[in-house]
Amino acid sequence: MPEQGGPVLLRIHHAAIICSDYEESRRFYTDVLGLPVIGEHFREARQSWKLDLALPDGSQIELFSFPGAPPRPSYPEAQGLRHLAFEVHDVEAAKRALEAQGVEVEPVRLDGYTGRRFVFFADPDGLPLELYEATAPRQAE
Repeated sequence: MPEQGGPVLLRIHHAAIICSDYEESRRFYTDVLGLPVIGEHFREARQSWKLDLALPDGSQIELFSFPGAPPRPSYPEAQGLRHLAFEVHDVEAAKRALEAQGVEVEPVRLDGYTGRRFVFFADPDGLPLELYEATAPRQAE
């Protein structure tokens, strides 16, 4: 992207998620999704936890707990962030791994524009999460 007086954006550094139950969401993102912890801090002034989680490409998820935070409507879809998508090598294998841990996962779908498979599931607060295949499956010849 050429610079035209604005910033040159390189990539997404992090996505911040506010959860209703810190321990449940911490377990989901670390144990179920397997994200390693970079840092974990309790912020006394806000009575809030901040958990920094790493993804292999260097991007991060920040997980926050704020007392009394209102729920975010996901259905019907509301304005703002629609979902968070993670790239995986094999959508079917990742789906099976999530289901083996008790996560409810929607059926695999095919992106009609890219030919790549994807699937949706939700975090403990109902935030829609997506697994998107890194490359389209090879066609049998």
